[in-house]
Amino acid sequence: MTPEQVIDIGHDGLIIAAKLCAPLLVTALVVGFAISLLQSITQVQEMTISFVPKLVAVGIALLVCGHWMINEIVAFTNELFARIPGLLAGG
Repeated sequence: MTPEQVIDIGHDGLIIAAKLCAPLLVTALVVGFAISLLQSITQVQEMTISFVPKLVAVGIALLVCGHWMINEIVAFTNELFARIPGLLAGG
């Protein structure tokens, strides 16, 4: 296995990790921003208010995107397993 192959696998791993966590993180960011905007408008400064809506929104995003996420990680894993013979041969 050459260093270029290791870097390529690491790069692909980081890309798939970013793709898989993006829907959940963006959902939490948007809901958190909306709740914080609502809190600043109403001047209610309770820290625990934003937790439940974020939890529900991330759960819904996971239900909506879960099938796609599983398909992506299975495709990545199958690609890695398909690469094994070439990696062991040094090519």
